[in-house]
Amino acid sequence: MQDSELSYFKEILESRQVQIVKNISGVNDELDQLNSLELNDEGDHASVDNSSMIESAIVQQQEQELREINVTLGKISVGDYGVCEMCEDPIGFQRLKVKPHAIYCIDCREIVEKSS
Repeated sequence: MQDSELSYFKEILESRQVQIVKNISGVNDELDQLNSLELNDEGDHASVDNSSMIESAIVQQQEQELREINVTLGKISVGDYGVCEMCEDPIGFQRLKVKPHAIYCIDCREIVEKSS
């Protein structure tokens, strides 16, 4: 992969990393606000509990993506970026444009998904 392509993906990943950290911080602030509300009835409690569950699921998904991005940025720094972890072939440029932190090429991703 050319240096310009690596720089392109590194910039995308770092930008997404910053956005995810902001998102997680915002959701955590919302959860703190929900937890500090004085609730008067069971309906209010149920509504807050439901919102908290949804927000917590979003945070978990974003934390997982953040971990994947951090691993990918490490791969860029050591020169292992864009190589499928299963077959060790290059991951296609178009696939990386869609998911810059992909660890599998399209063929191997399908194999992994079918075996899950």
